[in-house]
Amino acid sequence: MVHQYKNNGYNIVLDVNSGSVHIVDDVVYDTLELYEDHTFEEIINKLEEKYPDNDIREAYSEITELKEAGQLFTEDIYENYIDSFKDRQTVVKALCLHIAHDCNLACKYCFAEEGEYHGRRALMSFEVGKKALDFLVANSGSRRNLEVDFFGGEPTMNFEVVKQLVEYGRSIEEANNKKFRFTLTTNGILLNDEILEFANKEMSNVVLSIDGRKEINDLMRPTRNNHGSSYDIIMPKFKKVAESRNQMNYYVRGTFTHNNLDFSKDVFHLADEGFEQISVEPVVAQPTDDYAIREEDMPTILEQYDILAKELVKRKKAGNGFNFFHFMIDLNGGPCVAKRLSGCGSGCEYLAVTPWGDFYPCHQFVGNEDFLMGNVDEGIIRNDIADEFKSCNVYSKEKCKKCFAKFFCSGGCAANSYNFHGNINDAYDVGCELQKKRVECAIMIKAALADK
Repeated sequence: MVHQYKNNGYNIVLDVNSGSVHIVDDVVYDTLELYEDHTFEEIINKLEEKYPDNDIREAYSEITELKEAGQLFTEDIYENYIDSFKDRQTVVKALCLHIAHDCNLACKYCFAEEGEYHGRRALMSFEVGKKALDFLVANSGSRRNLEVDFFGGEPTMNFEVVKQLVEYGRSIEEANNKKFRFTLTTNGILLNDEILEFANKEMSNVVLSIDGRKEINDLMRPTRNNHGSSYDIIMPKFKKVAESRNQMNYYVRGTFTHNNLDFSKDVFHLADEGFEQISVEPVVAQPTDDYAIREEDMPTILEQYDILAKELVKRKKAGNGFNFFHFMIDLNGGPCVAKRLSGCGSGCEYLAVTPWGDFYPCHQFVGNEDFLMGNVDEGIIRNDIADEFKSCNVYSKEKCKKCFAKFFCSGGCAANSYNFHGNINDAYDVGCELQKKRVECAIMIKAALADK
């Protein structure tokens, strides 16, 4: 499978199965479009009014050489591999600990209903968290590096337990030949010097929630009972976090909605405020929500990604660039084949843990009893759920099989697929379109930065 497109003046060709990327001239680009379905003579006839015969012949020859070298029109060798991959022994690599089902903001788009997750407010006890870490160690096989995300709600509302769990995790690392990588996701309202000092010592990553410009952020992320601007409260703190971590191992994470379809301005605002690690992502919402992304919004959003990509190239070349999460792809290495096929590992390699110790496939399934997998006392009870998620991959989804982006998005988000189609083996259509555009932009950026 070959995908070709034009972006920012570049003719880009992606050989999907090999991952090869080629930047080509017009004659090669047009010849390539006809190569598979037309004879050489037919191609000559179709293009001879546009290009000299010799140029077409040379282009055809170059394409043939690349095909023979395994860099164009390569066969998919992974579909058969997936059968053995599904039968693999699964180990748990990561937990999302819901330290607090409570929050001190009232974000309008929150899937967790302001931290309650369709249930009750609660804080995780040390005992429950300890059992969760013990479960992770016991079920991680020979895997050494283990990921734990302190999540909510707002985890700093239960920060003493966070500290206790980090201390406990460190105490069992050596004896079990494990290394915990802790992440803290926070809205910043309670962030102070004590928390920052601890985070800089113990957290491999810190995720800082902010949507961008003040008016945009405060529209969707109001304080409880409208007690001041959340932007004004958190912005100075987040700047301090970024600088204290030397602009590494953190990112500011925002959400754009129908209310700010010009979201590139929010990305640039965050960059201009000094942040170098930025993620601003589309809201996932039901069509009935007034802030939901609508079909008629798509052309504007796609254009925004182009604007963002071009400006990112410009800034990088000028020496004042930043990283945008959705444009970060590795064309030379990147994730292993298994990861490219199966995605995030939710429901089998990655689990969410509620404050009372229940297991769910990920944070977006919490509260849906159909996906209650077990608990910290009994372990995994619903192995059928784990098996269902383990079998979810780019080949189990009809929409993914012929998609050029499948090895970059790995089939997309299972929760979004379920929420919109009632099936984890479907795909969230809006998300698909945006992901394909982001992949195209990301590859263009690679080409532009290599073009001196």
